[in-house]
Amino acid sequence: MKKPFIYIISDSVGETAELVVKAALSQFDDGPFEVQRIPYVEDKGTINEAVVQAKEHNAMIGFTLVIPEFRSHLIEKAKEYELECIDIMGPMMDAMQRYFNSEPRLEPGLVHKLDEDYFKRVEAIEFAVKYDDGRDSRGITKADIILIGVSRTSKTPLSQYLAHKRLKVANVPIVPEVEPPEELFKVDPKKCIGLKISPQKLNDIRRERLKSLGLGSEASYANMDRIQQEIEHFNEVVDRIGCQVIDVSHKAVEETANVIMNLKRENSL
Repeated sequence: MKKPFIYIISDSVGETAELVVKAALSQFDDGPFEVQRIPYVEDKGTINEAVVQAKEHNAMIGFTLVIPEFRSHLIEKAKEYELECIDIMGPMMDAMQRYFNSEPRLEPGLVHKLDEDYFKRVEAIEFAVKYDDGRDSRGITKADIILIGVSRTSKTPLSQYLAHKRLKVANVPIVPEVEPPEELFKVDPKKCIGLKISPQKLNDIRRERLKSLGLGSEASYANMDRIQQEIEHFNEVVDRIGCQVIDVSHKAVEETANVIMNLKRENSL
């Protein structure tokens, strides 16, 4: 017996149809088989050519086409050539249309767009972790957004929040005793966002932080003179960069993130 052929015709990659076909084939012990995938079908002419090829191999056809016109055309052509033809996704879409009482988008490849979106988000989260707290200044030149600020201005949680929006974010702490990375002064200033905070608010946050660590509030970390020194140094750095500054004194992370995303859209970055 000739090796059986199964043609897979799809308006996207064709992976969904191939997985279903191979899962079904696993239930049969008829020896080797050949799966021929014809992806990215965009017109009836391609469908016609595929059916002719399938006929030459006396093949069976499995397909995933979201455009109803293409689905019906393929079914008619397969019937004309007396080929077995299975609509893998159509019946499920039709049932969902009835159940949801809603029209499908009819856009090929949406599953892969979702996958791409997921992987971009994961990549952005990994980026935020790798370039958190100024660990590696090389991230500054690769980032979509660079956050700068003194300690306890929510740089890390903000980086993670923006990463879930698929933005690659590096954050850099500004400390008087440490010269800021030279990369900060070479990138587009529009990519840099300074996180400003009032001295009193910062003092409150740091005192609570020290308390949670079991340390006394008299430490220099929460000392107002020290805080003023840090904020003055921060102001000098953002002036040198020429970047935009957001006052986060009374903003939740989500609010600050929305401001940053709006600025990014306005700056077309």
